[in-house]
Amino acid sequence: MAVGVAVCYCSNLKPSSFLGHFPYHQGKSPSGQGIKNSVHASRISALFWGAKKAVEPTERDLSLGEFILTGSGPEGVSENQVAPKKISLSVVSSILDVPSQDWDACNMDATGPEKFNPFLTHGFLSSLEETGCAVKETGWMPRHIIAKDECDNILGVVPLYLKSHSSGEFVFDYSWADAYYSYGSRYYPKLQCCVPFTPVTGQRILVRNNSYKDQVFDSLVSAMKDLTAKFQVSSLHVTFPTESEWDKMKEKGFLQRTGMQYHWKNRNYKNFDEFLMDMKQSKRKNIRQERKKISTQNLTMKRLRGYEIKAKHWDSFYKFYRNTTDNKWGSPYLTRDFFHNMGSKMEDQVLLVVAEEGDELVAGALNLIGGDTLFGRLWGCLPRAYYPSLHFEACYYQAIEAAIELNLNKVEAGAQGEHKIQRGYMPVTTYSCHYFLDKGFEKAINEFLVRETAQVKLVMKLLHESGPFKDGIQT
Repeated sequence: MAVGVAVCYCSNLKPSSFLGHFPYHQGKSPSGQGIKNSVHASRISALFWGAKKAVEPTERDLSLGEFILTGSGPEGVSENQVAPKKISLSVVSSILDVPSQDWDACNMDATGPEKFNPFLTHGFLSSLEETGCAVKETGWMPRHIIAKDECDNILGVVPLYLKSHSSGEFVFDYSWADAYYSYGSRYYPKLQCCVPFTPVTGQRILVRNNSYKDQVFDSLVSAMKDLTAKFQVSSLHVTFPTESEWDKMKEKGFLQRTGMQYHWKNRNYKNFDEFLMDMKQSKRKNIRQERKKISTQNLTMKRLRGYEIKAKHWDSFYKFYRNTTDNKWGSPYLTRDFFHNMGSKMEDQVLLVVAEEGDELVAGALNLIGGDTLFGRLWGCLPRAYYPSLHFEACYYQAIEAAIELNLNKVEAGAQGEHKIQRGYMPVTTYSCHYFLDKGFEKAINEFLVRETAQVKLVMKLLHESGPFKDGIQT
């Protein structure tokens, strides 16, 4: 993953071969604006606002107008009873401006309890803002969209950020920014609809479950597009939406992109050994050997939830997390306070896997529990410590055991990592949607996405064909 807080592009940049050919604009940017000489004469800082700033919204700019509802009201409601006739759309600068019960009601209605996504809760998102992780100073300016009826009831919400860089997204568009700057145009800031630092698929347009939900959905998508023009930013990106949202947004002018992650599927296993029996003999043997190494190193694995997770565990886990980011040249997006804050708000939705050597905590893996999924997020161990196979045990095997124990359908173990395949985590498709104001760049990017999608499909096909499961096991 490309990381960092500043990337500079020089005057001799060529159009990105990754994107293909862009039309030449004879002294003008693709948006029709003249390219300033200073763009070519000096270095450009790509990840924070450049010389051409976007419109920085003031409080009076944060209304997005009204949307008239059509059709009959909810079943059983007569015309003389209170029923919404229109909704008003607005932008809030912090999720703390939205009552947690209203935000969470939208989240729960959007998915139902069986598909509940903990990352879209008010508790998780507010923890990111309250502890300085997803705020303007880190390049994540909250600009959440809210839909209300005439009685100020919240009917829908969208987690949205005005971003000054592309870090922490896991759907990589650095080459797109490169191409924009090559032609003297500004890519950042952009609008990003997502859960910060979290490559987890889930609803992105969170709407209450009523007879107007499709109209509210449409109005919120239109509001995002309107805001893109109002703020004069290059683009709007919706990352890791559901496949259903992905399809709907294509109809509304968004480009479609696919990616790939590795997930474990629970085939009604009673225990870990039953899962192993679905694996090819060589893979089954390798997993057993890896798990045996844990006990031979005098390590004890524990799975902690809710009140079992103490302040000392979060302090230790933060050290583990920093060790991982420091060693892998990653950015420590999350603060120590975030883990404490999030843990206290999320309670039993948090599953922390820890490894102990004697009385000392030496490693940990953070998971969140959803309606039908265990989401594996972060991992780390003590600095300068090496425990063979501990990463696989803490992140993958403990997660599988927990999912079986909790009767969950799958484990999502985060982005990237083909090494997950031989441990039972198979490729699945992920989605993103992209909307550009500049139609010249949009056309070129769409051509690239067509080629990329074909490559993703081919790679997934080959990986499934050479998978670790016995013949006849549906993957």
